[in-house]
Amino acid sequence: MKAIVLKNIKKNYNEHVILDNFNLEIEDGDFVGIKGNSGRGKTTLLNIIGLLEKAEGNIKIYDETVNFSNKKQKLNILKNTIGYLFQNYTLVDDLTVYENLKIVLEKKSKKTAKPLMIDALNKVGLNENMLFKKVCTCSGGEQQRIAIARLILKKCKLVLADEPTGSLDPENTKIVMNLLKQLNHEGKTILLVSHDSEVISNCKRIIDLE
Repeated sequence: MKAIVLKNIKKNYNEHVILDNFNLEIEDGDFVGIKGNSGRGKTTLLNIIGLLEKAEGNIKIYDETVNFSNKKQKLNILKNTIGYLFQNYTLVDDLTVYENLKIVLEKKSKKTAKPLMIDALNKVGLNENMLFKKVCTCSGGEQQRIAIARLILKKCKLVLADEPTGSLDPENTKIVMNLLKQLNHEGKTILLVSHDSEVISNCKRIIDLE
Protein backbone atom coordinates (compact mmCIF):
# COMPACT_ATOMS: atom_id res chain seq x y z
CA MET A 1 0.00 0.00 0.00
CA LYS A 2 1.08 3.56 -0.70
CA ALA A 3 1.27 5.70 2.42
CA ILE A 4 1.59 8.92 0.42
CA VAL A 5 0.87 9.77 -3.21
CA LEU A 6 1.40 13.32 -4.46
CA LYS A 7 0.56 14.24 -8.07
CA ASN A 8 1.21 17.57 -9.78
CA ILE A 9 1.65 19.49 -6.54
CA LYS A 10 2.07 23.23 -6.99
CA LYS A 11 2.86 25.70 -4.24
CA ASN A 12 3.74 29.39 -4.54
CA TYR A 13 4.45 32.09 -2.00
CA ASN A 14 3.48 35.28 -3.82
CA GLU A 15 5.67 35.19 -6.95
CA HIS A 16 8.09 32.61 -5.58
CA VAL A 17 7.53 29.06 -6.87
CA ILE A 18 8.28 26.50 -4.17
CA LEU A 19 6.95 23.31 -5.77
CA ASP A 20 5.99 22.97 -9.44
CA ASN A 21 4.22 19.82 -10.67
CA PHE A 22 5.93 17.84 -7.91
CA ASN A 23 5.21 14.09 -7.73
CA LEU A 24 6.03 11.66 -4.96
CA GLU A 25 5.07 8.16 -3.87
CA ILE A 26 6.02 6.66 -0.51
CA GLU A 27 5.30 3.07 0.42
CA ASP A 28 3.78 2.07 3.73
CA GLY A 29 6.61 1.27 6.17
CA ASP A 30 9.27 3.28 4.34
CA PHE A 31 11.75 5.66 6.02
CA VAL A 32 12.33 8.59 3.66
CA GLY A 33 14.68 11.53 4.13
CA ILE A 34 14.21 14.85 2.35
CA LYS A 35 17.22 17.09 1.93
CA GLY A 36 17.97 20.35 0.14
CA ASN A 37 19.23 23.85 0.79
CA SER A 38 17.21 26.41 2.70
CA GLY A 39 14.24 27.69 0.72
CA ARG A 40 13.94 24.61 -1.50
CA GLY A 41 10.60 23.59 0.00
CA LYS A 42 11.49 20.80 2.45
CA THR A 43 9.33 22.03 5.31
CA THR A 44 6.62 23.23 2.92
CA LEU A 45 6.41 19.74 1.43
CA LEU A 46 6.13 18.21 4.89
CA ASN A 47 3.43 20.72 5.85
CA ILE A 48 1.42 19.91 2.72
CA ILE A 49 1.58 16.18 3.42
CA GLY A 50 0.69 16.89 7.05
CA LEU A 51 -2.33 18.95 5.93
CA LEU A 52 -0.96 22.09 7.58
CA GLU A 53 -0.74 23.97 4.27
CA LYS A 54 -2.95 23.86 1.19
CA ALA A 55 -1.55 23.23 -2.27
CA GLU A 56 -2.78 22.64 -5.80
CA GLY A 57 -2.71 19.07 -7.04
CA ASN A 58 -3.77 15.65 -5.79
CA ILE A 59 -2.84 14.25 -2.38
CA LYS A 60 -3.62 10.76 -1.14
CA ILE A 61 -2.87 9.58 2.40
CA TYR A 62 -3.29 5.80 2.71
CA ASP A 63 -5.57 5.68 -0.37
CA GLU A 64 -7.77 8.53 0.88
CA THR A 65 -7.89 11.52 -1.45
CA VAL A 66 -7.52 14.69 0.60
CA ASN A 67 -10.12 17.43 0.26
CA PHE A 68 -8.80 20.48 2.13
CA SER A 69 -12.30 21.98 2.34
CA ASN A 70 -13.58 18.89 4.18
CA LYS A 71 -12.72 19.76 7.78
CA LYS A 72 -14.15 16.53 9.18
CA GLN A 73 -11.95 14.42 6.89
CA LYS A 74 -8.90 16.53 7.66
CA LEU A 75 -9.40 16.23 11.43
CA ASN A 76 -9.92 12.48 11.13
CA ILE A 77 -6.65 12.03 9.23
CA LEU A 78 -4.76 14.28 11.65
CA LYS A 79 -6.16 12.45 14.66
CA ASN A 80 -5.84 8.86 13.48
CA THR A 81 -3.08 8.70 10.86
CA ILE A 82 -0.47 11.44 11.21
CA GLY A 83 1.96 12.19 14.03
CA TYR A 84 4.44 15.08 14.13
CA LEU A 85 7.94 15.47 15.48
CA PHE A 86 9.34 18.99 15.33
CA GLN A 87 12.61 20.68 16.22
CA ASN A 88 10.87 22.66 18.98
CA TYR A 89 9.21 19.50 20.43
CA THR A 90 5.66 21.05 20.44
CA LEU A 91 5.07 20.16 24.07
CA VAL A 92 3.19 22.43 26.48
CA ASP A 93 5.96 23.86 28.69
CA ASP A 94 3.89 24.72 31.75
CA LEU A 95 2.23 21.30 31.92
CA THR A 96 3.72 18.14 33.37
CA VAL A 97 4.95 15.26 31.23
CA TYR A 98 1.88 13.32 32.37
CA GLU A 99 -0.46 16.10 31.24
CA ASN A 100 1.27 16.34 27.85
CA LEU A 101 1.01 12.60 27.24
CA LYS A 102 -2.60 12.46 28.49
CA ILE A 103 -3.61 14.70 25.56
CA VAL A 104 -3.32 11.74 23.17
CA LEU A 105 -4.98 9.41 25.69
CA GLU A 106 -7.94 11.66 26.42
CA LYS A 107 -10.50 8.85 26.35
CA LYS A 108 -8.60 6.65 28.80
CA SER A 109 -8.91 6.81 32.57
CA LYS A 110 -5.91 7.73 34.72
CA LYS A 111 -5.74 4.13 35.91
CA THR A 112 -5.51 2.86 32.33
CA ALA A 113 -3.39 5.69 30.92
CA LYS A 114 -0.59 5.78 33.49
CA PRO A 115 0.85 2.28 32.77
CA LEU A 116 0.75 3.04 29.04
CA MET A 117 2.68 6.27 29.64
CA ILE A 118 5.28 4.51 31.79
CA ASP A 119 5.76 1.86 29.11
CA ALA A 120 6.17 4.52 26.39
CA LEU A 121 8.67 6.49 28.52
CA ASN A 122 10.64 3.31 29.21
CA LYS A 123 10.83 2.63 25.46
CA VAL A 124 12.51 6.01 24.93
CA GLY A 125 14.90 5.54 27.84
CA LEU A 126 13.05 7.57 30.48
CA ASN A 127 11.51 6.39 33.74
CA GLU A 128 8.20 7.02 35.47
CA ASN A 129 9.76 9.67 37.73
CA MET A 130 9.55 11.97 34.69
CA LEU A 131 5.75 11.87 34.67
CA PHE A 132 5.14 14.68 37.12
CA LYS A 133 8.01 16.94 36.11
CA LYS A 134 7.12 20.16 34.34
CA VAL A 135 8.22 19.97 30.71
CA CYS A 136 10.03 23.31 31.07
CA THR A 137 12.44 21.68 33.56
CA CYS A 138 13.42 18.90 31.12
CA SER A 139 16.46 19.07 28.85
CA GLY A 140 16.11 19.34 25.08
CA GLY A 141 17.04 15.69 24.64
CA GLU A 142 14.46 14.64 27.24
CA GLN A 143 11.77 16.77 25.62
CA GLN A 144 12.33 15.22 22.21
CA ARG A 145 12.15 11.74 23.72
CA ILE A 146 8.92 12.71 25.47
CA ALA A 147 7.59 13.84 22.08
CA ILE A 148 8.51 10.42 20.65
CA ALA A 149 6.78 8.72 23.60
CA ARG A 150 3.70 10.71 22.64
CA LEU A 151 3.97 9.34 19.08
CA ILE A 152 4.12 5.80 20.49
CA LEU A 153 0.96 6.42 22.50
CA LYS A 154 -0.88 8.02 19.57
CA LYS A 155 -0.61 4.86 17.45
CA CYS A 156 -0.26 6.90 14.24
CA LYS A 157 0.80 5.21 11.00
CA LEU A 158 2.69 8.16 9.49
CA VAL A 159 5.35 10.22 11.30
CA LEU A 160 6.40 13.58 9.84
CA ALA A 161 9.68 14.72 11.38
CA ASP A 162 10.88 18.26 10.62
CA GLU A 163 14.50 18.78 11.72
CA PRO A 164 13.87 16.59 14.81
CA THR A 165 17.55 16.70 15.84
CA GLY A 166 18.16 20.34 14.92
CA SER A 167 18.43 21.52 18.55
CA LEU A 168 20.20 18.46 19.93
CA ASP A 169 23.83 17.59 20.68
CA PRO A 170 25.44 14.58 18.90
CA GLU A 171 24.65 12.15 21.74
CA ASN A 172 20.94 13.02 21.83
CA THR A 173 20.83 13.12 18.03
CA LYS A 174 21.97 9.50 17.97
CA ILE A 175 19.39 8.54 20.61
CA VAL A 176 16.54 10.20 18.68
CA MET A 177 17.56 8.65 15.35
CA ASN A 178 17.77 5.19 16.93
CA LEU A 179 14.26 5.69 18.35
CA LEU A 180 12.94 6.73 14.94
CA LYS A 181 14.55 3.62 13.41
CA GLN A 182 12.79 1.54 16.05
CA LEU A 183 9.43 3.16 15.26
CA ASN A 184 10.04 2.39 11.60
CA HIS A 185 10.98 -1.19 12.44
CA GLU A 186 7.65 -1.48 14.28
CA GLY A 187 5.79 -0.48 11.11
CA LYS A 188 5.46 3.30 11.13
CA THR A 189 6.12 5.18 7.90
CA ILE A 190 8.56 8.04 8.54
CA LEU A 191 9.21 11.12 6.44
CA LEU A 192 12.12 13.14 7.80
CA VAL A 193 13.40 16.57 6.77
CA SER A 194 16.93 17.57 7.74
CA HIS A 195 19.81 19.72 6.54
CA ASP A 196 22.22 17.33 8.30
CA SER A 197 23.62 14.80 5.83
CA GLU A 198 24.61 12.45 8.66
CA VAL A 199 21.05 12.40 9.98
CA ILE A 200 19.65 11.89 6.47
CA SER A 201 22.02 8.95 5.92
CA ASN A 202 19.96 6.96 8.47
CA CYS A 203 17.00 6.88 6.07
CA LYS A 204 16.26 4.02 3.70
CA ARG A 205 15.54 6.39 0.81
CA ILE A 206 16.64 9.97 0.17
CA ILE A 207 14.90 12.65 -1.90
CA ASP A 208 16.99 15.68 -2.90
CA LEU A 209 15.00 18.86 -3.59
CA GLU A 210 17.94 20.65 -5.19
